[in-house]
Amino acid sequence: MGEQTHEMTRRSFLNAIGVGGTALAGASVLGLPGFNKLFAQAIAEVPVLWVHAGSCTGCSVSALNSLSPTIQDLLLGEVIPGKHVSLAFHPTVMAGQGHDVIQVLQDYKKKDPGSFVLVVEGALSTKDHGVYCEVGEIKGKPITMMQHVRELAPKAMAVVNIGTCSSYGGIPGAPPNPTGIMPVSDFLKQEGIKTPVVNVPGCPPHPDWFVGTIATVLIGGLEALAVDQHGRPLAFFGGLIHDNCPFRGQFDKGMFAQHLGEKKCLYKLGCKGPATSADCPHRRWNSGTNWCIGSGSPCIGCVEPDFPYENSMYDLVHIHEATPPDNYPPIVSQQGNGIAVTTTGALGVAVGAVAGAGIAASRAKKNGSPAPAAGKEGNDGDTSA
Repeated sequence: MGEQTHEMTRRSFLNAIGVGGTALAGASVLGLPGFNKLFAQAIAEVPVLWVHAGSCTGCSVSALNSLSPTIQDLLLGEVIPGKHVSLAFHPTVMAGQGHDVIQVLQDYKKKDPGSFVLVVEGALSTKDHGVYCEVGEIKGKPITMMQHVRELAPKAMAVVNIGTCSSYGGIPGAPPNPTGIMPVSDFLKQEGIKTPVVNVPGCPPHPDWFVGTIATVLIGGLEALAVDQHGRPLAFFGGLIHDNCPFRGQFDKGMFAQHLGEKKCLYKLGCKGPATSADCPHRRWNSGTNWCIGSGSPCIGCVEPDFPYENSMYDLVHIHEATPPDNYPPIVSQQGNGIAVTTTGALGVAVGAVAGAGIAASRAKKNGSPAPAAGKEGNDGDTSA
């Protein structure tokens, strides 16, 4: 009798290696027929459809500059062991064109719910049934991006809005907004679509923000991704730029730049750092080379829902959540809707007086003499603070 061979099915292979079942303890499957093919099939593939609406494509350019992992690692390799991203559609970087690639979108609209991740770059034009942003056509009839999102979003496991335009409207949605631009989240609510949405804003967003968000979802699922009240991942948007700015010391001392290029706090030149949540100060851009404030420019608050702001980009912002350094008492006080910086000098004198009194008391105790009263200057008497 000839040698008997045993072919494994994909299901039995997954059970053997412990995917979806109990692993065979101590069993080696490396020598089994068809192992390499079955192992390749077992690697979880996460299809990503990346569509463009009203945008400048800057978000794609930024993502392509990802350093670790590189964009090649993200799209062609494994982001984490056993899982990799399959970029099924991207109008800027894909080689295909014409009817065939539009058919890819149409095919995914027929998939089971949760079959892919939908990445949307750019805001949705909704006026006049969305005719101001059309992508492809079927049987000679143009398809609006509004229609694409309406049909794809319910089938996605999540919608990731990359960039401020898709997240909050951004520059395309600024007044007078003639094409009826709408953030993707608002459109989905309007349509009654309940697919989870994650916002990765920025104009453009840092590549780490996008790659890190995707990696988090691959590793722990959507439940592992903590977001703030604006739908942004807390891992990247959990702290104010103001609290980590290298010019924070100048702000606390009331040392403000009067013109661009001056090495002082840029708050009075319209810096939005006190009202902007992002980790730019320590993450930096272009492979960690520099960032806006490091280049002498005020932060423009591009990750915030209010960007690009109704008035001048250089208008002062109200400071609601600025926190003092941990080792010092507060140097600013709450007044109305903002924080007054003018109190810095007066509070500095008060702090100095308290510190001086403490030093005098310490010296008096050392010499065995009574300590001078607060507000008195030792032997000379009345020098009130």
